Amino acid sequence: MAPITSGIVPRSTKMHSKVVIIGSGPAGHTAALYLARANLNPILFEGFMANGFAPGGQLTTTTEIENYPGFPNGIMGPELMDKFREQSIRFGTQVITETISKIDLSARPFRYWREGQESEEPETAETVIIATGASAKRLHLKGEETYWQSGISACAVCDGAVPIFRNKPLAVIGGGDSAVEEATYLTKYGSHVYVLVRRGELRASKIMAKRLMSNPKITILWNTVAVECRGDGDLLNNLRIRNVLNGDERDLPVNGLFYAIGHEPATALVRNQLQTDEDGYIVTVPGSTQTSVKGVFAAGDVQDKRYRQAITSAGSGCMAALEVERLLAEEEADSREDGPV
Repeated sequence: MAPITSGIVPRSTKMHSKVVIIGSGPAGHTAALYLARANLNPILFEGFMANGFAPGGQLTTTTEIENYPGFPNGIMGPELMDKFREQSIRFGTQVITETISKIDLSARPFRYWREGQESEEPETAETVIIATGASAKRLHLKGEETYWQSGISACAVCDGAVPIFRNKPLAVIGGGDSAVEEATYLTKYGSHVYVLVRRGELRASKIMAKRLMSNPKITILWNTVAVECRGDGDLLNNLRIRNVLNGDERDLPVNGLFYAIGHEPATALVRNQLQTDEDGYIVTVPGSTQTSVKGVFAAGDVQDKRYRQAITSAGSGCMAALEVERLLAEEEADSREDGPV
């Protein structure tokens, strides 16, 4: 993959930056922290309900986080993101609570427009870090909003070990490799795991399917869909399910429901400008955060379809920052060499 741009445009008279970060989750703020400490004066656009999330991204919708290092007693998701933000600002990051609605990556410096200012003069940046994340696909079942993060989750690794799920019957919706991984992981904590598969077969690979079907703590409910989430008003305790072949409905008493039906990367902003895979995730050069356009880097869940953890997002944000710093230093050195003697 050859990183390319196709020209040079003038710098904005409104605001020109060495680096702009789009996104305010762990990836974006970690990148900002490193860049600020390198005196590169990063600008971070945290968005205003961008992609349906408040500034801080997906973690602002979670409850207690127990697997982020440094917090032995756990920490609430919104509190963790507040700390990320405070640390970014402390070292000099300029955080702007606006959404970038349009960007032109065809030439450097890159031009971008804030929401509501698309007809005005653009602002420009020498480099851009895309850290817009991804959101779990949801079914929007009846009762889902009531019990989201109160028995319903889209991440078994993140939430499976919390007390409300321990030694309780759990359910997973999905039929692919991710569903198999989630269900298998949950057997460590739940008393039993039910996997709801809409069809009469799994989409998972043969080896994964064999692993699922041979696990004594897992029951597969074929040709089955969920229709309603029920509980006591505070926590989920029952799932209403339907057989798609005969229409019969019944209750499935479970204390946890985990979606494993995929994620949607927030890449609409850069679609058709950066190379993406078949699922819409930004493709980066292996071992780096460099995208198909020189000067544009991608960090966090927007380019990670496998791990999707806060800690891995933070790590890739660090990578992006170091790569931006290296690129700008190299270009500055080259410009000095090419200048007048």
